[in-house]
Amino acid sequence: MTATTTVTVLGSGSWGTALAAQMARQGHDTLIWGRDAAQVEGINTRHENTRYLPGVALPPSLRATTDFEAAVRAASMLLVVTPSHAFTETIRRLAPLRPEGCGVAWATKGFEPGTGRFLHEVAGELLGRGVPLAVVTGPSFAKEVAQGLPTAVTAHSDDADFAQLVAEKLHGPAFRAYTGTDMLGAELGGAMKNVLAVATGVADGMGLGLNARAGLITRGMNEMLRLGAALGARPETLMGLAGVGDLVLTCTGDLSRNRRLGLALGKGQTLAEAVAAIGQVVESVQTADEVMRQADAHGIELPISHQVQRVLHGEITPVEGLKELLAREQKPEYPESLFRDG
Repeated sequence: MTATTTVTVLGSGSWGTALAAQMARQGHDTLIWGRDAAQVEGINTRHENTRYLPGVALPPSLRATTDFEAAVRAASMLLVVTPSHAFTETIRRLAPLRPEGCGVAWATKGFEPGTGRFLHEVAGELLGRGVPLAVVTGPSFAKEVAQGLPTAVTAHSDDADFAQLVAEKLHGPAFRAYTGTDMLGAELGGAMKNVLAVATGVADGMGLGLNARAGLITRGMNEMLRLGAALGARPETLMGLAGVGDLVLTCTGDLSRNRRLGLALGKGQTLAEAVAAIGQVVESVQTADEVMRQADAHGIELPISHQVQRVLHGEITPVEGLKELLAREQKPEYPESLFRDG
C-alpha cells in the first residue's frame, strides 16, 4: 500500500459529495475532486455544495480540489462517482496516475454507452490485472446520506479484502455497508432499476393508482431476474440491496431523477422539457438502450424495459405503451427454469 491514507472521491455531484461526506464523518482523510472551481471553493470554505446539496452542512474536514492529478496521486483508495457516460474517460485518465497498491471503486450506475459493457469490464480492461476493483451500490438517495439519515449499501468485488476495505471506509452509526462478490449482479441491479423507475413514474404521472405501481415494480423485478439469469448474476444479489432494495426506492421515492422523469412524461411533458426541469443527468435515457442491447443479445424478452426505451425515443406515447403492455397474453408468472442451475 501507499504511505498516504487518503480516500479520493472523483466527482463532486450530489452522490460523490454525499459519499465523501460520509467517509469524512467517520474520521477518514477524504479529498473530493471536481471541475467547478466555485463549487470546490464552497466545499472548502463554506462546507456546502451549493449546486447539488444546497443547505446540507458538510464536514469541515472534507477537502476539495480541482487538481485531478494531485487528487489521484494522493489516494490510497479511489472512489469514482461520475455519470456512466464519463466513467470510461475518468478511468482512462486516472490509470497512469494511480499509486501502486491503490484500489479503485465506483458508485456509478449504468453501462458504458455505445457498447453496453458492464463498468467492471471497462475498469478491468483499462487498469489491467492485479488492480483491486469494487462497485458500491444499493438504495441510497444522496441527499439523505449527506444529511446522515439511515442508509444501507453493498460493496461487491472479486477481491474480498478490497470489498471489506471499501465497506469499512463507508460504514458508520447510521450507514451500514455490506459486502459481496457478484460485481455483475450488483451492476445490473443498479442500472436496470433506473429504467424501471421511469415506468412506475409514468404510471403515477398518469394517475393509474397504487395497484399499477406495485404490479410494475414486481414485473420489473421479474425482468431483472430473467436478464440476470442469462448473464450469470446471482439471484440473491438481485433480491438484495443491489436489486430489489434499489428498485423499490427508485420506483417510489420522488428524490429519484428517473422516477421524476417518468412522472413528467406521464403528465404529458416532452423528454426535453422533463430533463431540463430536473437539471441533472438522468441515467435511464442511455441505460434503456444498453439494457435492451443486453436483452437482445441473449434473446430475453423485457416488455416493460422495451416500452420505456420506445417512449424515451419518442416512438410511442406513454398511453400507447400502456395499452401494449395490457394487451399482452396471459402467461405463468415465472418460467420454471428461472432459478434452476444449469
